[in-house]
Amino acid sequence: MHIHILGICGTFMGGVAQLARAAGHRVTGCDANVYPPMSDQLVAAGIDLIEGFDPAQTALKPDLYVIGNAISRGNPLLEKILNDQLPYTSGPQWLGETLLRSHHVLAVAGTHGKTTTSSLLTWILQACGKNPGFLIGGVPANFGHSARLTDSRYFVIEADEYDTCFFDKRSKFVHYRPKTAVLNNLEYDHADIFPDLHAIETQFHHLVRTMAQNARVVVNGQCEALGRVLDRGLYSECVYFNDQRGWHLEGKELFYKDKSFGELKLALPGHHNLLNASAAVAAATHIGIEPQDAIESLKTFQGVKRRMEVKGEVNGVTVIDDFAHHPTAIYETIAALRSKMGDSGKIIAVLEPRSNTMKMGTMKDRLPGSLKEADQVVCYADPKLGWDAEQALAPLGEKLHVLHSIDETAVVASRLAAPGDSILVMSNGGFGGIHWKILGLLKKGA
Repeated sequence: MHIHILGICGTFMGGVAQLARAAGHRVTGCDANVYPPMSDQLVAAGIDLIEGFDPAQTALKPDLYVIGNAISRGNPLLEKILNDQLPYTSGPQWLGETLLRSHHVLAVAGTHGKTTTSSLLTWILQACGKNPGFLIGGVPANFGHSARLTDSRYFVIEADEYDTCFFDKRSKFVHYRPKTAVLNNLEYDHADIFPDLHAIETQFHHLVRTMAQNARVVVNGQCEALGRVLDRGLYSECVYFNDQRGWHLEGKELFYKDKSFGELKLALPGHHNLLNASAAVAAATHIGIEPQDAIESLKTFQGVKRRMEVKGEVNGVTVIDDFAHHPTAIYETIAALRSKMGDSGKIIAVLEPRSNTMKMGTMKDRLPGSLKEADQVVCYADPKLGWDAEQALAPLGEKLHVLHSIDETAVVASRLAAPGDSILVMSNGGFGGIHWKILGLLKKGA
C-alpha cells in the first residue's frame, strides 16, 4: 500500500511514517517545514518528502492519505482530498487498525512523565529479551530514535490525550486498545481543546472502557482525578503504584505491598522519575518480567533527549535542556536538578511559555510557584504572548528577568551564571537554538 502523510515531520507522524515503512508500505509525505532531524530520519528510511501542501500532490495517487492533527480545514491539499472524495484517515486510527491490533500494546498515558515512563518501560523490555517495538514522543538515548517495528508481539506506545485529527476530536489514545495501560497522573492541560479537567477525565474514561477484562491498568493511587476516572467504570485488573495498596517507594526502595524488591538506581534525578520507574516496573510485570530483573535493567537506562539533557559545559557552567512546560513539570524539573546539585551552585531557569495552554495564559498564575526554587528566572516573552509576563511573574521579585528577544534572553542568562551554576532551559519547542547561543556566549565570556 502507498500512503501519503500530511504533517509528516511532527514527532508522532514521523514515527508513524517510519513504522509504516518498516511494515513494508510505500510512504511519502509532506509538511510546511521539512527540516532535520526528522527529515534526515525519514529520508534515511526511504521516505520521499515534499515541502508544502500543494493540491497537485494528489497526482501521486496514493491508496490512502493519513492526516496529522496539525492539519486543519483550509489546508489546500486537505481541501482537495475532501473535494475529490479521496480515502483518508488519521495517524492514530491507521496505527491502531493496521499495526497495533496484532500486538500486546503497553500504553503510557498521563499529563506528565509519558515520554520518560514509555522509554523506561521500553528499555526494561529490551534488556529482558522482549525486543519490543515502540513509538515514543521523544528519543530514548538507549535506542537513538523514537520509533521502531520488530517481530516481537510487544509494542510500547506513548499514549497522548491530545485530539486525534481535524475530523476526530477524541484523544489519540482511544485508538490503541492497550492490554497494559499506565495512568501516570492527570491534571488540567491543553486548554486549547479541553474546557476543563472533567473533559480530560472523560477521555481517560473512554480509554479504560476500551480495555479487556484480562488487561491491566497501572494507576497512580495518589491522583484524585484518576480515582474519579476509575469510579466511572473499571473493567480490567487494577494495580496501583505510588500507593501502599500496590507498588510504592520508601526512599528509593521499591515495595509491592509489604515485600521489598530492592533499590531503584537511576541516572535520572528527582522523585518524580523514581515514580515513573516504579510505574514501568509494575507494567513490565504484567508480561511476566520479574521485578528484580526490571529493577536491574534500570541501572543501564541512559535517559531521554530533552529530559534533563546536558547540552554542554563551558567554564564550569552547565547548560541543560528540558521539555518542561506545565507548571507541575517545571517545579519537578527544578526540584530534580536541585537534588542533583545540592548546594553547590545556582540554578538559572530560562523559560519560554510556548505551549498553546501557556500562550493562552491559563496557567500563568501558577508559574511563580513553580519557579520559586530557582535562584534566577529568565523568561522569554514572545511579543505575541497573550498576557503580561512581567506582571504575572512579579511575585518572583528581583530574581525575575523578562526579555522580548531570544538573543537578549541568551545574553542575560549567560551573564547571570558563574562556575558551578546550571542554566536550565525549559520549552516544548526548539527555543530558537538558545542552548547553543548561551554556550557560545559562555565561551566568549560575554
